[in-house]
Amino acid sequence: MSVFDRPKVLKQKMRQRVRNKAISRAETRILLAGRKPEEFSEDELEIIVAEEEDKLYGAIKEKGLIALAAALGLGWWL
Repeated sequence: MSVFDRPKVLKQKMRQRVRNKAISRAETRILLAGRKPEEFSEDELEIIVAEEEDKLYGAIKEKGLIALAAALGLGWWL
């Protein structure tokens, strides 16, 4: 693997981890609703997983901004 391939590989690994976590959360969400995954069509399941992925990416971005603000010494009042 060359130096130029590393960012691509890391990005793929991150996307796969987020996808796996989103699938896990989607399964939990379905079970908490008192339903079974088999009751949903493939499109409905994909929509639920996509919503969970969006939530995860939002949380990642939020934590990144907080870390950046902390690194720059900015407080919550700015």
